[in-house]
Amino acid sequence: MSCVMNTILLETEDFFATDRVRLLGRRLRHVREIHQAAEGDELRVGVLNGKLGCGRVERIDQHSLELSVRLDLIPPPPLPLHLILALPRPKVLNRSIAAAASMGIKQIDLINAWRVEKAYWDSPKLSEQNLREQLIFGLEQSGDTILPTIRLQRLFVPFVREELPKEISGRLALLAHPTAEREAPRCLTGPVVLAIGPEGGFIEREANTFQEIGFEAISLGRRILRVETALAFLIGRLF
Repeated sequence: MSCVMNTILLETEDFFATDRVRLLGRRLRHVREIHQAAEGDELRVGVLNGKLGCGRVERIDQHSLELSVRLDLIPPPPLPLHLILALPRPKVLNRSIAAAASMGIKQIDLINAWRVEKAYWDSPKLSEQNLREQLIFGLEQSGDTILPTIRLQRLFVPFVREELPKEISGRLALLAHPTAEREAPRCLTGPVVLAIGPEGGFIEREANTFQEIGFEAISLGRRILRVETALAFLIGRLF
């Protein structure tokens, strides 16, 4: 039987033998309720930050799931993109992080901006546990195993003026901006640093700061898009 496509991610502590794992909690519920797997079925699995493969269901009940695993596949290559994202509303944050991980983005900076409400930075959705969970959801959806890195940048000017110049060295630096005249480029092959602002975009002073260090402003068209929509649109167009 061939493996189903939605990946079950495994961690080191799941292994009780070299090729055997035991799963509880969310992943057990997912296999029981979504995959509706039975003994003998094969599921697509992967070790977090490791290889992909198949797991055969050896035992499953309401308490636990045991799999024998074979790991012999390399995860898909990462997208050559460093994403700089103005911190979205908490309800949007989870969707945006999971979407970025599913598209192969491995480096994400969540930054402050004038249109980012201060209360967003106090949201429990910014906890390390929640962000990691959303990244894993994205990896499971896309069949990847390599966990992206997320950094929180609460101070706009020091990050953009002091840290970003080093990050964009040797890379194409693009700023998604509503008033830009240049259309977003297509089918890029080299490394890119992409900055996306809050809904409505960065204010002009912030956009100018990006451009002063080497970012080129690009347009997404005449429509103002939601953050997660803009992200999907740009990734599809740029790559």
